[in-house]
Formats: sequence, structure tokens, C-alpha cells
Amino acid sequence: MPLAALQSGAELKPQILFAPNARQSIDGVAATKGHVILSINDNVRGRVQILTPTATGWASKPVTLPDNATISIASASDKDDKAYLAVAGFLAPTTLWAMDAADPRPVQVKAMPARFDAAGLVVEQFEATSTDGTKIPYFIVHKKGMTPDGSTPTIMTAYGGFEVPMTPSYAAITGKLWLERGNSFVLANIRGGGEFGPAWHEAGLKTRRQIIYDDFAAVAQDIFARKLSSPKKFGIYGGSNGGLLMGVEFNQHPDLWNGVVIQVPLLDMIRYEQIAAGASWVDEYGSVSVPAEKAFLEKISPYANIRKGVNYPTPYIWTTTKDDRVGPQHARKFAARLKDYGIPYHFYEDTAGGHSGDADIEQGARLQAMQMVYFSQRLEGK
Repeated sequence: MPLAALQSGAELKPQILFAPNARQSIDGVAATKGHVILSINDNVRGRVQILTPTATGWASKPVTLPDNATISIASASDKDDKAYLAVAGFLAPTTLWAMDAADPRPVQVKAMPARFDAAGLVVEQFEATSTDGTKIPYFIVHKKGMTPDGSTPTIMTAYGGFEVPMTPSYAAITGKLWLERGNSFVLANIRGGGEFGPAWHEAGLKTRRQIIYDDFAAVAQDIFARKLSSPKKFGIYGGSNGGLLMGVEFNQHPDLWNGVVIQVPLLDMIRYEQIAAGASWVDEYGSVSVPAEKAFLEKISPYANIRKGVNYPTPYIWTTTKDDRVGPQHARKFAARLKDYGIPYHFYEDTAGGHSGDADIEQGARLQAMQMVYFSQRLEGK
């Protein structure tokens, strides 16, 4: 609306410029002098649109950028129509693209250095069907021309909580130490995250949380059905809330994995509210003070559900002494119970760093190296 009209008292009527569908979410919005730039996640793939006011409403124009990537608006000017976009994907490090919103033909102007050889690698996106029929997307990065015979060593990760979206990103260490060896990597976009907005997160809150764990298992089963890997060649990893996910999957589906890395995890869900910052997460997990929520937590708590006589894959559990968010107690108790039950395991506790486990570059490198050696030993052997 023209400024003069506003000054004369004209009523300002909001207009909907873009409404995400069930498989989309809005990542960012920026205004230039004559346009609106919109970055969205469209089925977990970054997209950018230019919205332009016209005499009859608003026109929308897509911007051509790399696919299977995360795209964000780095900056935009309201003095002109110049803008910068940041693009990152599984096979390419973060790149900066310059664009004029009036004529959106972005040009790459800067790129972070590549840390592994991505030649011969491809990214594909598939969907698995969960227990309630919902389609769960996932990305798989693998060698071009890979024979689908189930023999490819593969590692998969996910988070599944707190409305945190897991989008394509450049993982240099995974690329260098895993993908360059001809192996595969999977990112599962399970419920609990924010890939498709609040509803995707809320579907797995509190006593509804089992669906998150069902989603994760469904992705693995879909991978096996496509013969992209097999249980003997398949490993999983996750940290914090993702560590809880790993603990649940370790218990509920020990036959689906040959390697499980449980990082700085929550594992005793009966007492989690009394450990470190646990009490602040009752809106996500529920509370033992609510009978129905307590019953559910007892059902899924990894620590409470370890069973004797089960052929579990030997897990690798690691934590840090100074983790003041989740606390090292979860990992210690879990390892102690495995020991009591005679179940083989690997355990490592670093005295430096906090919840993130990377007090410095040396510690971060050590933790990554230990994880990759574990997966190599578990999955790459014949």
C-alpha cells in the first residue's frame, strides 16, 4: 500500500503471500526495495521464491539453485534489490550466491573449501511408510552406480525432537572417512523434528512419542527393501535426544542394526527430570508425576528395558564428565546395566568439554575418529 494512503487513514488489510502445505515449512523471509524473498523447505529441500507486487496482487517466481540443499537468506537490502543466499548440501560445502531480486539469476561468488572428494557420489531422496501410513522422507548419499544387493556399509542418523529440522548439510568428516571409502550415509527426517512445521513435531510429543521410533525403524526397513543396505551392514548414531532415539532403537529393534553409537544420551527416562536440565523438558517427554506419561516413559526408557538373553549389537556409548545439560549419569547407568547383564559394549567418557563433546579441535577429532573406527570394524568386515 502506498505511504500516502496509509497517512490518509486507509485501512491496512493483511494479505497471505504464501501458505505452506503439509510438506513445506517457511525458513526465512526478507524484503528488498521492490520484492519479498522467501526461503522454504519443500519436502526437506531448500527452495527460494521471489514475490513481487502487481496491480492485481502478488506474482511468485522460483529461483534456480542447487537441489538437495539447505538454502537460507544471508542478507538483503531494502535500499535496492540486492541479496545474498547461502547454499549447503551433502556433497558441496557452503556457497554464497549473489542475486538481484528484480532479475533473479543467482551467481556463486564464494565457496568454502571442499574437504573430501565428492566425485562419483550422488544424493537421492526416498520415502518410507511408517506404522500409521505416514510417508517419512529420507536422504541417502551413495556411490554412483552402486549395486543394490544389500552389501553397502551404511550409517544413518536422525534427531526426532524439539521441532529441530534435520536438513542437508556438509559433513566433511563423514565424507572423508566414510563416503570416500564407497560407503553410504542416510539422514532420516522422522517426526518430532521441524521439517514440516509444528504439526510434524507435535505428532510425537509425550505419550505419542512411539511414532518417532516407528518412523526411524520404517526408514531402515525401506532401505533394506530397496537392497541399498542390510542389517549386517547397517549402523546408526545420534546424540542427546538423538541418543535417546538410539537407546530405544537398540532395545526395540536389535535385529535391524549391526552398530549403534549412543552419544551424550538420555537413557533413564524414569529419573530424567532429576538429572541435570531434565526438568526443563517435560513439555517434550512428559513427566512421571502424570500417571499416563509415567506409564509411557516406563515402556520406552532404554535403561529400564534392557533384556537378558537378547542378541544385541555391541553398542558404543560415549559421554562427557562435564555435560551439564543431559548429564553423564544416563550413559554410565546404561553401561553398568549392560555389564551386569553380560551384554558386550564399548564405553568412553571424556573429562573435557560439555554436552557437545568438542572442547577443542583435538577432542572433536578424537571423538569422530573413534566413531568411524567403530563403524568400520562393525560394518566393513565380511
